[in-house]
Amino acid sequence: METLESELTCPICLELFEDPLLLPCAHSLCFNCAHRILVSHCSTNKPLESISAFQCPTCRYVITLNHRGLEGLKRNVTLQNIIDRFQKASLSGPNSPTESRRLQPQRPCTATISGTVAGTVGGSGGGGGSSGSSARGSPATSSHTLLHTNHTNHINHTNSNHSPAVVAKMDPRISCQFCEQDPPREAVKTCVTCEVSYCDRCLRATHPNKKPFTSHRLVEPVPDTHIRGLTCLEHENEKVNMYCLVDDQLICALCKLVGRHRDHQVSSLTERFDKLKAYQVSPGRVSDAVLEASKTSAAQTLENNLTNLVKRNSELENQMAKLIQICQQVEVNTAMHEAKLVEECDELVEIIRQRKQVIAVKIKESKVMKLRKLAQQIANCRQCLERSSALITQAEQSLKENDHARFLQTARNVAERVAMATASSQVLIPDVNLNEAYDNFALDFSREKKILEGLDYLTAPNPPSIREELCTASHDTITVHWSSEDEFCVTSYELQYTIYTGQTNFISLYNSADSWMIVPNIKQNHYTVHGLQSGTRYIFFVKAINQAGSRNSEPARLKTNSQPFKLDPKTAHKKLRLSNDCLTMEKDESSLKKSHTPERFSGTGSYGAAGNVFIDSGCHYWEVLLGASTWYAIGVAYKSAPKNEWSGKNSSSWVLSRCNNNFMVRHDGKEMLVEASLQLRRLGVLLDYDNNSLSFYDAMNSQHIHTFEISFILPVVPTFMIWNKSVMILSGLPVPDFVDILSSDLQEQQQQMGLCRQESPYLSGMKTCH
Repeated sequence: METLESELTCPICLELFEDPLLLPCAHSLCFNCAHRILVSHCSTNKPLESISAFQCPTCRYVITLNHRGLEGLKRNVTLQNIIDRFQKASLSGPNSPTESRRLQPQRPCTATISGTVAGTVGGSGGGGGSSGSSARGSPATSSHTLLHTNHTNHINHTNSNHSPAVVAKMDPRISCQFCEQDPPREAVKTCVTCEVSYCDRCLRATHPNKKPFTSHRLVEPVPDTHIRGLTCLEHENEKVNMYCLVDDQLICALCKLVGRHRDHQVSSLTERFDKLKAYQVSPGRVSDAVLEASKTSAAQTLENNLTNLVKRNSELENQMAKLIQICQQVEVNTAMHEAKLVEECDELVEIIRQRKQVIAVKIKESKVMKLRKLAQQIANCRQCLERSSALITQAEQSLKENDHARFLQTARNVAERVAMATASSQVLIPDVNLNEAYDNFALDFSREKKILEGLDYLTAPNPPSIREELCTASHDTITVHWSSEDEFCVTSYELQYTIYTGQTNFISLYNSADSWMIVPNIKQNHYTVHGLQSGTRYIFFVKAINQAGSRNSEPARLKTNSQPFKLDPKTAHKKLRLSNDCLTMEKDESSLKKSHTPERFSGTGSYGAAGNVFIDSGCHYWEVLLGASTWYAIGVAYKSAPKNEWSGKNSSSWVLSRCNNNFMVRHDGKEMLVEASLQLRRLGVLLDYDNNSLSFYDAMNSQHIHTFEISFILPVVPTFMIWNKSVMILSGLPVPDFVDILSSDLQEQQQQMGLCRQESPYLSGMKTCH
């Protein structure tokens, strides 16, 4: 036992491991001890969160921590279970003071009160052991936050001979039940044996350090309702002490003696607890016999629930880790965008400052030029004014002259000068432009202000919408049209497409398909895809892209038309006449001279012709206008099918035929009657090569006639035979909507009937044709 105890001892605190962590080097360490190691590395310039590594105290291996710190390390659940079982085995052995001190767990109070007390009472054979299985919470559901918060709340025992117990203190104040004073003093200990809580004074008076009181179990104060255990539901004040295996219920002794459980098989609470605990915690460590005995309905339910709970907790932890990572990414992105915002705004402010300086310089330069021009005009005006004033003065003086001779001498000269000055007055007066005062100059930044007021961060455009009603298709092209609400903020579009495999989960299809074709950098709201397979369904996505990101449209299922074809003249029987467009064939008894080729239908009664295409993929639909013909055979065949006998008489051809008033399907020399209207005028043929089926429909009445289930191994060619009148083919048609509906209903009926998709089901009920 001492050797085992040394293996279960922490190398730091030298006590039994408490909430052990499993280090990458395979050693273990108490969580609190690991935390103290990290704290010891802290300093003023190095906070606890910045410590990302420490050394294993056993092997000096460097343990690297992720962003979760110690929470990122795994809990050693197996070691914790071994410690719990070791403690339980030690408690049932001799109660020596040394062993009690050695086994005393320095654990934070995290277990529930009911589970702890039940486990303690159950260990002594008391009735409270019924809840012992909950004495320790599941490691997957334990909370490290509580462990870290309560790491100083250790359980102390007043007597070294007392057995330890881990009890959570739920009530902040529990009164002494032995005090006679009112109100009673606060309890410091609860005696599990006496089922009474004591204050310090009453405890010293009632529990001296001598036998038999040294064997009493003292724990932290707990409420009386918890320490007394569970009571029987049928017998008041009777504690449960048995477990009914028949009703899967806790019972008391009276239930077994005189109650309705007297004839039932019962078990002790300890035995029942041990079986459930052994099966729940360590099913791989007990014998097969014990496991088989413990596989009761309750154990299986408990195991299943625990497995689901652990799985769910693991999923929640992964989800929480992703959410935390997203939160961190949000913080990083927010800081990046905030820095970008400051940078962009600073650039705008700098541009405005520079433009302000440029415009201010222009204003000053214009001011100087205008003032210089105005100063020149003022100088000119001043000179004219001075000359005019001098002339006026001279004229006035001449008019004042009384001497006739002097007046006559000066008057003529003065009069000419005054007349000249008067005549040129308009020339002398300078032209003053009132616009030179900046009346036609204005600063209008209203447009720029609106732009600045509209500043905002750019978001990814809304998902575009594929307009299926506008999309068009041919046998090898599809033109996709779409619309977008944010057309002006979209930089480009990206078109993605792949063959539709029938998978209904488009998200999984989008994430898993490796064959997606991508057409990038599309500037318009439509695009034509070339080189597609005929008669094939495709899934299309359109992605709207700008600098902020991109968003996908809802998926659209579009399909190419069937492969167009005509009748091949080289294969037509010599008694058949084909039209110039090779779309109509007519029975002509007059023997025409045609060269014989291996591809041509020959022989008596084999009046047939084949199409000019071989189909090896896709879904194709064509129709045959039967007119007044009442004897024909329509279907498909391999290239190797014999040309000298009726189609359907060999294993390489499949046809629907009419012989007057009887309709039948024929293959490999066997035929089966089918129901069809005698007024059948348009026969629809659906060849789904990829899904191994050939179906016939009454196209006018939208009715299904028959479906062959065929495992195609070679390309097939459409074949046509007539024995009277004429028929006309219409090829390259899109698959009608009623065909999709009828095909879905037919598949559902086949699934309900348990039919398998193989080559032979349609042979059931057929008879050999002669």
